[in-house]
Amino acid sequence: MLALIVDDHVLIRDALRGVLGAFDDVSEIIEAATAADAERALDGTPGIGLVLLDLSLPDRDGLSLLKSIRSGHPGTSVVMLSASEDRAKMNAALEGGAAGFIPKSATREVMQGALKLIFSGGIYVPPEILTRPVTPPAAQPSPSALRATAKLGMTERQVDVLQLMMQGMSNKAICRVLDIAEPTVKNHVTAILRALGATNRTEAVVAASSLGLSVDDSS
Repeated sequence: MLALIVDDHVLIRDALRGVLGAFDDVSEIIEAATAADAERALDGTPGIGLVLLDLSLPDRDGLSLLKSIRSGHPGTSVVMLSASEDRAKMNAALEGGAAGFIPKSATREVMQGALKLIFSGGIYVPPEILTRPVTPPAAQPSPSALRATAKLGMTERQVDVLQLMMQGMSNKAICRVLDIAEPTVKNHVTAILRALGATNRTEAVVAASSLGLSVDDSS
């Protein structure tokens, strides 16, 4: 298997080479310092099966490049690397199709263990980040919007779910952000649609907007 390391720091690339060197399945390692270099490598080198991708690149956001890779090279596994141990960023990476999220602060042993899991078809999520709470990206709804939704019988948690729906998040993304089970999210969505008299998520978002609910309420 060919592996591509995408990071603008030479020392990081060298360290990752050492991590990948422990795997017999990795036959060749290619390096790229920018997103543009990475795209050229992917387009010009058939058979790249793994990309270790830095979240912060000098010429492009790593999450944006992740989306492009997953779209143009769906058979390639992408593992995000980050100096930040931010759970929201991890959620975004996993929702974007990453096979794992590895903090750069992880030891070589942890990285190799994570890659071993990924090579076997699993998804690596660092436990130390999972234990951190995540504040939903939607701001606190206005009092008037809360009163309107309360009259419809919606709970505060359902309002949280609705605001994330208004941002276009899937059930899987919502369950990660709110730290609740996906079946629970589905139940909330069903209750939201019923309360708003909507038959689908689009109608629910339109109805919520008419009530004065928005993703950036701050009053």
